[in-house]
Amino acid sequence: MPRSPTDLRFHAAAGRKRVMNDSPALAPGLFIKFQQLIYQEAGIWLATHKHALLTGRLARRLRLLGLSNMQDYYQLVTQPDQQHERAVMIDCITTNETHFFREPRHFDFLERHVFPKWQQEGAAGERSMRLRIWSAGCSSGEEPYSLAMLLLKHFPEGKGWELEVLGTDISTRVLEKARTAMYPIEKSKEIPAEHLRAYMLKGKGDHKGEMKVSPELHRVVRFARVNLHADSYPILGFFDLIFCRNVLIYFDQDSKVKVIGGILRHLSPSGLLFVGHSEHLGGIAPSLKTVAPTVHALASSSITLPQTRAAGAIHPF
Repeated sequence: MPRSPTDLRFHAAAGRKRVMNDSPALAPGLFIKFQQLIYQEAGIWLATHKHALLTGRLARRLRLLGLSNMQDYYQLVTQPDQQHERAVMIDCITTNETHFFREPRHFDFLERHVFPKWQQEGAAGERSMRLRIWSAGCSSGEEPYSLAMLLLKHFPEGKGWELEVLGTDISTRVLEKARTAMYPIEKSKEIPAEHLRAYMLKGKGDHKGEMKVSPELHRVVRFARVNLHADSYPILGFFDLIFCRNVLIYFDQDSKVKVIGGILRHLSPSGLLFVGHSEHLGGIAPSLKTVAPTVHALASSSITLPQTRAAGAIHPF
């Protein structure tokens, strides 16, 4: 990413070429300033023991900018016109580990309990044939593409269904990777065989060792940068499903309340919210009721899910 004019002015004002140490020093007082800045920008609270993590994650960025110390970087990143650099800083400190069909019981729950209901309602004209899914904190795209595979299987566009999967993340770096839709071939082991054959293309030549999502799959999914800690999101309308899994772990209690409140403004009255298996909404979202472990609906909704003979009861995950 080219430096902005402000970046260049900042370096010119320095008046000298700076040499970056391998391990830039970060005094306790300066760590507190970064801690507060990151919380203000993204709602992410770095505990004191994350001192080394912050230093290590930002070291490469300082080298790229030619800065010699963390104080200079703090002066740069806090300038009013440095929104881009603040976004890059958040990119550097967030972890973006994900997989295709991660936490598979959620996907099984959709196929056993949710999709049959939607199919019945669609056939009876009791619901819109347009389905909208939001993957909040989508990282490099594996989750939204996994959801799109299931939707295309159960709700063929040729039968009148209109599908949209939105993937959002605060990290511009992982969103760019998600948009390219190229993944190491080793990740094919995470994808069920029927979906792998139907929706993934094996790379050849220069792309040997990689795989790419099919045009059919790519057409259903779009990506956008969204800061879940912001007061409002650049998102329109409501979603039938919202996946916000393994995202709340980055926030303190107050930020969790704010994030869940923002997300719920976009949940359909009959929609479902999925969170990670290690995440709990007790005391955070009184407007929700639990449909199944880590699966929630608005308390005001009358949603009931079919208990098919094949599926049996909903068991805890």
